[in-house]
Amino acid sequence: MNDPISRRAFLKRSGALGTFAALDWMLPIYARSDSLSVVTPTTQLSGDVINLTIARTPFRIDDHIATATTINGTVPGPLLHLREGQDITLNVTNHLDETSSIHWHGILLPPEMDGVPGISFPGIEPGATFSYRFTIRQYGTYWFHSHSGGQEQAGVYAPMIIDPIEPDPVKYDREYVIMLSDWSFSSVDSMIEKLKKQPGYFNFQKRTLSDFIQDAMRDGWRPALDDYLMWARMRMDPTDLADVTGHAYTYLMNGLTPAANWTGLFRPGERIRLRFIQVGVMTFQDIRIPGLGMTVVQADGQNVQPVEVDEFRIGPAETYDVIVEPKEERAYTIFAETLDRSGFARGTLAPRPGMAAEVPSRRPRPLRTMADMGMQHMSGVDHGNHAPGNATMGELEEGTQHDTPDRHGEHAKEGIHGRHDRHAQPGFPDSRPVRHGTDDHGSGNQFIPDFTQSRMDEPGIGLGNDGRRVLVYTDLKSLKPYPDQREPERELEIHLTGHMERFIWSFDGEKYSDAKESILFRHGERLRWVFVNDTMMEHTMHLHGTWMYLENGAGAYLPRKHTVLVKPAERVSVAITADAPGPWAFHCHLLLHMETGMFRVVEILDAAPGTES
Repeated sequence: MNDPISRRAFLKRSGALGTFAALDWMLPIYARSDSLSVVTPTTQLSGDVINLTIARTPFRIDDHIATATTINGTVPGPLLHLREGQDITLNVTNHLDETSSIHWHGILLPPEMDGVPGISFPGIEPGATFSYRFTIRQYGTYWFHSHSGGQEQAGVYAPMIIDPIEPDPVKYDREYVIMLSDWSFSSVDSMIEKLKKQPGYFNFQKRTLSDFIQDAMRDGWRPALDDYLMWARMRMDPTDLADVTGHAYTYLMNGLTPAANWTGLFRPGERIRLRFIQVGVMTFQDIRIPGLGMTVVQADGQNVQPVEVDEFRIGPAETYDVIVEPKEERAYTIFAETLDRSGFARGTLAPRPGMAAEVPSRRPRPLRTMADMGMQHMSGVDHGNHAPGNATMGELEEGTQHDTPDRHGEHAKEGIHGRHDRHAQPGFPDSRPVRHGTDDHGSGNQFIPDFTQSRMDEPGIGLGNDGRRVLVYTDLKSLKPYPDQREPERELEIHLTGHMERFIWSFDGEKYSDAKESILFRHGERLRWVFVNDTMMEHTMHLHGTWMYLENGAGAYLPRKHTVLVKPAERVSVAITADAPGPWAFHCHLLLHMETGMFRVVEILDAAPGTES
C-alpha cells in the first residue's frame, strides 16, 4: 500500500466516527452527513489486551429508534486489527441481564476459547467478564459474534482483520470493510413463532392467478396445471426462496440503510480492497458494482488464486475479499441484492463526498423449479403419492440406491466409492446425479429429492442468465497447495433435513434437542464429509475448530473454508484433517435453522471412535 492515506486514514477516520457516534446517539451509529459517511464505518482496536463490552444501546434505522444489543456501543462493533503470531487477550464484559458470549468465527483456537455456551464454556453471566486468551495462527478477513440466543441478529457482530507475518501477497492502495447485515424490529423467537404457525409468513411474493395464466399461455394449460398441482401436493411453494424476507428485514451495509448510503472514497487508478463480510443471519445476497469488475483474492480469510468476476453470491457467515480498480472520476454503487429480490443493501465508492451513482433496479424474483428440487432426471413418475409429513418424489429407476445413514450419517469408505464412482477427477465428486434411495428421516424431513448431485459449478438460483461473470465454487483455488495431501481414510455422509410446515430443521431428520450422541472424529485422521441437502432451501454449513477443504476439483489447491454453501438437492464434499481435539459446534449458520435444531457437536477424540475410555 503506497498511498499514505490508506492505512492511516483508515484509523483516523474510524476514530473520528466513533467519537461522533458517542456524542450524538440520535444519529445512526455511523453518521449520514457527507463529511462522516465517507469513513470506514468501524472504530478500530488493536494491541495485546483488548476490552469489549456487550450492552443494549439506542440505534436509529432511518426514522425509527430501536434498542440494539451492541459491542462497545456500536452496530457493527469495533474492528479488531490484529497480527498473525500475536498472543491476544480479549476481556469481554456482559452488561446484559442475560447470558452472552463471543464466538471468533473461523479462528483456530483452543475449544474453551471458542465461545459456544454449553459446548466449550458456560457463557458469560450478567455482570461478569470472561477473558479469551489464544495465539493467532492465521491471517485474513474474519469476524466475531454472539453465540447466545438471538443476540447476533440484534447487533452483536463485528469485523476482524489479521495482518500476515510475511508480506501480503495482495497489493492494494486502500481498503474498506463492508459488513452486510439484516436488521429487524422483531425478535428471533417471534419470527420462529410466526413461521411455525404459518409457513411462508414473510413471503409476500407468492404467485398469483395472473402468473398461472401467463405460464399456461407460454407452456400450455396441462403442463402449467401439472406443475401447480405438484407443488400443492408437496405443500411447498416455488417462491419460497427465503424464510425471512425484506418484509421483516432492513438490509444494512456497515450499519447504514440504503437511504443513508455508506460511502468509501478513492482516487482514480487506485487498487481498492473491499473486505465483504456477510453477517446477515438469514440472508443470501448477490454482490455487484455496476461499471466495475471485481477480482476475488480471498475467501473465508484464505488467499485464493485471483478470479475476475462481475458478481458473486455470499451466504451467512461467508467472507470474500475483492480488488476493484476504478479508473474514472465518478461514483459507483455497491449493490447487494437479496436472493429472493425482496430487498437490498447499498453503498457507494466515490472520488468525492456527496457523490452517488444510479441504484440498479432489482431483478425479477426467480422461481424454484423441479430441477432445483432434484427431479430433473425423473421418468414415468407418479406424483400423487406424497405423504403429508415426508414427500417422496417418485419411483426410482432401476439401480443401486444409497445405504440408509445411521445417526451420524456415517458410511464406510469402500461402500461410498463402490456405489457412486464419485471421483471423476482428484478432489471432485462426480457430478452425475445420485439416486436418493430409501429414507428413514421420519417426520423431521418433509421433502426427499429423487436425485442429488454436485452443483458447485452452478451460480445458484437467479444468477448466470444475464451475461455477467458469476463466481462459482469451482473457481476457487488456494494460492498455495494445501498441507495435508493424504487421501481421506474414511467417509461420512450427513443429510440436511427440515420440515417447512413445522419449521423444524435438523440433520438426518433429528433436531439437536433429540440428538443423544456427538459426531465423532479421530484426532489426526483425514476424512471426507459429504453434505446432502434434502431440503428446498440453501444452507451455509459451519464447522468450528478446524478447516474444511472444499473438494471442488482444484487438485492440490483445494480452497479452505470455514463456511460452505449447499444448494437444494446438492451433494457437497469437504476433506477435513481432524487436528483440533475437543468438542466443537457444527451447524447451519442461518440463525433460525440453528435455533430450531440444525446443530450438532463434533468431538475430536484422541482415540478412534468406539475405543475411547
